[in-house]
Amino acid sequence: MDNLAADRIRQEIESNDVVLYMKGSPVFPQCGFSAAVVQVLSHLSVKFKGVDVLQDPGLRQGVKEFSNWPTIPQLYVKGEFVGGCDIVREMAESGELETFLVEKGVETEPAA
Repeated sequence: MDNLAADRIRQEIESNDVVLYMKGSPVFPQCGFSAAVVQVLSHLSVKFKGVDVLQDPGLRQGVKEFSNWPTIPQLYVKGEFVGGCDIVREMAESGELETFLVEKGVETEPAA
């Protein structure tokens, strides 16, 4: 991984409480897995920064190497790698994601 990609990732996850590396944007996800994670975060009213890895092949590969995780999307909360779509979905279904976010000091508002 080049240092530029690693520095950019480090800067983004340090400056934003919640970062989602995804294909497309939060408004227009370009894959179903990215859309699913956006939906989970939106359901909990979590403010997050979406980073479109399709715009930068170096970043797309770099984020996989940075986290040692082979797939996109990837969710970071307060600088900590949480996981990809399946992990985020499972955590959301069990209530673990909301608890984790609250423990990290991230505001959530679950839909009634």
